[in-house]
Amino acid sequence: MAVDYTVIVVYLVGMLAVGWWGMRRAKSKSEFLVAGRRLGPTMYSGTMAAIVLGGASTIGGVGLGYQYGLSGAWMVFTIGLGLLALSVFFSARIARLKVYTVSEMLDLRYGGRAGVISGVVMWAYTLMLAVTSTIAYATIFDVLFDMNRTVAIILGGSIVVAYSTLGGMWSITLTDMVQFVVKTIGVLLLLLPIAVVKAGGFSEMKAQLPTEYFDPLGIGGETIFTYVLIYTFGMLIGQDIWQRVFTAGSDRTAKWGGTVAGTYCLVYALAGAVIGTAAKVLYPKLGSPDDAFATIVKDELPMGVRGLVLAAALAAVMSTSSGALIACATVANNDIWSRLRGAVAGSTSGASDEERDEVRGNRAFILIMGLAVICTAIALNNVVEALTVAYNLLVGGLLVPILGGLLWKRGTAQGALAAVAVGGLAVIGLMASYGILANEPIYYGLLSSLAVYVIVSLATPATDPAVLAAWRERLAGRTPEPVSDSVPAHQ
Repeated sequence: MAVDYTVIVVYLVGMLAVGWWGMRRAKSKSEFLVAGRRLGPTMYSGTMAAIVLGGASTIGGVGLGYQYGLSGAWMVFTIGLGLLALSVFFSARIARLKVYTVSEMLDLRYGGRAGVISGVVMWAYTLMLAVTSTIAYATIFDVLFDMNRTVAIILGGSIVVAYSTLGGMWSITLTDMVQFVVKTIGVLLLLLPIAVVKAGGFSEMKAQLPTEYFDPLGIGGETIFTYVLIYTFGMLIGQDIWQRVFTAGSDRTAKWGGTVAGTYCLVYALAGAVIGTAAKVLYPKLGSPDDAFATIVKDELPMGVRGLVLAAALAAVMSTSSGALIACATVANNDIWSRLRGAVAGSTSGASDEERDEVRGNRAFILIMGLAVICTAIALNNVVEALTVAYNLLVGGLLVPILGGLLWKRGTAQGALAAVAVGGLAVIGLMASYGILANEPIYYGLLSSLAVYVIVSLATPATDPAVLAAWRERLAGRTPEPVSDSVPAHQ
């Protein structure tokens, strides 16, 4: 394993080096939080694919393939569909808003009264997303070094916190590009063909496994529908995803770069399911489907290649973890802490000293949130339940007011607040009643949020025409851009 260890160590040291380099570029709030809003198509596509394809998509996607066959691709497939929908229909408008958080968008659309409660919901979602990604380090480092769970979480989490704190979105963008390349080589170009060959090819796989393993709908229609509600819609409104949209250098980059990333997700989904199906042929009686990825990598790959593929799994986890971490810190600072301090929303001061102060403040919040994520990850055991709670709250509480604000001009602040409160409380109550992993909470939570949003909006006075006019100006991209945003796009 010496060669494999060397590959992993070089990769981890490289992540820290890139973080240090990115620190020199993050000289303003815009550079630190959204990479100056000037990423070109290549970097945008790679980093967007990296953020959405994390440990759950890699290790979990292979596990679903092991359990259900090709239909196990549906979880990651619905993530890709959500990214495609976001990119084609909404990303250009979102990018033109020139905001930093989803709650700032809600404030703009509804007149400054919907952001606080939505910020709390979004903070809880991004925190749990970062926690679940951090827990995944334990699985990978256990395979690599037979490492204690707590030590593994601290090691992996500390590296992500370090490079994220140093350079903010620039460091995360640069490391995500490296991680995107490593994932592509490790999973798609190496593990996928090797796994199929080791399993005897597709003909042997079909001969060894039941026919339902090759049924595209074998996982069940209700499960697929739930994946669409949670993951496809979750992609449309998550702060971690929107913050990447804010980095796009142009409308075209946001739309077509995101479309490329979404298409890549569809390919990645099928690859994971095929790898899992091959693992079922090779290891028919594993204790847990989630062990399929680590087992096939450890037992079937040659020296050196094994280290690269494990680095790919580590890259998948790190990209999601760092993206969720900066999103969590941004929401905590901009949407919660600054409001508690009575800071004036939308300050237009452009003084460089103040900008540097803002960078220091956001850097401090990443460090604080990072420590909170590591401690929570150590204390938490059930990853699936934690992630389900996070996505149920996000979709049940925020989907309707966000999409309603983008698509329906009659929606009001009162309707938005009622939708967040009723949808969120309904999801929590129904999870307590039906169980955290049940489908009913997200179904009824969404329906109650939609009903309340429409009824309260129609029953209350329409949004101030001046607010809607300012909103339309922002959507049209006619608001002046900060100086730091006007640099030509990077490729």
